[in-house]
Amino acid sequence: MNTTLLSALAEPNRLRIVELLRDGPLTVGEIADRLQIRQPLASKHLSVLYKSGVVEFYAEANRRIYKLRSEPFKALNIWLEQYREIWEEKLDSLELYLKELQNKKQ
Repeated sequence: MNTTLLSALAEPNRLRIVELLRDGPLTVGEIADRLQIRQPLASKHLSVLYKSGVVEFYAEANRRIYKLRSEPFKALNIWLEQYREIWEEKLDSLELYLKELQNKKQ
């Protein structure tokens, strides 16, 4: 698992940027406006997200338009999958325990 990705997503403003970009590409100015932060700060966060591979951009006239890359999220999903199995086992055990408690009450 790429810890750079997790570090990039751990910062609240960067996570909010990722959530904004889920709906489609945005310019730096649009991101800054929606998050109500200054454009230089938005650019700084986008730079970190770019370096970690979370976003990519393309130029249109004098604007940079950012969009999410799917690859890091696919890798994150694969990494989380091994933990889902543990969660499911725990939930199955809890369900059995609760059923036992219900049966004892009856």
